[in-house]
Amino acid sequence: VQLQAYGGGLVQAGDSLRLSCTASGRTLSNYAMGWFRQAPGKEHEFVAMIKWSGGSSLHAGSVKGRFTISKDSAKKTLYLQMNSLKAEDTAVYYCAARTAWYAGSWSAGIMDYWGKGTLVTVSS
Repeated sequence: VQLQAYGGGLVQAGDSLRLSCTASGRTLSNYAMGWFRQAPGKEHEFVAMIKWSGGSSLHAGSVKGRFTISKDSAKKTLYLQMNSLKAEDTAVYYCAARTAWYAGSWSAGIMDYWGKGTLVTVSS
């Protein structure tokens, strides 16, 4: 599976931004796909995850109520709608995929595929 994320940019605090991630290659029917981010000097942080079949989703507490993960199965595209952005949301955002849903805590180490990141910079 090849993943390509895009949509990052420079925005002001309080603004909105939507990230997209297109997938190519295998069928995604049993996959979990989601977003991680990495701020300067920090490790990858889980942001959100969605089950490709069925659409169940999870959001990290730090973004719950502000960010929403969604997908378009026909376009094989994953989205992350980010509202009420804060300076602390500044990071490189990565989309990632796992061949199956995971019942435990999501972390970068359990993901099978990664796309190149897209930088989101929020000025305060």
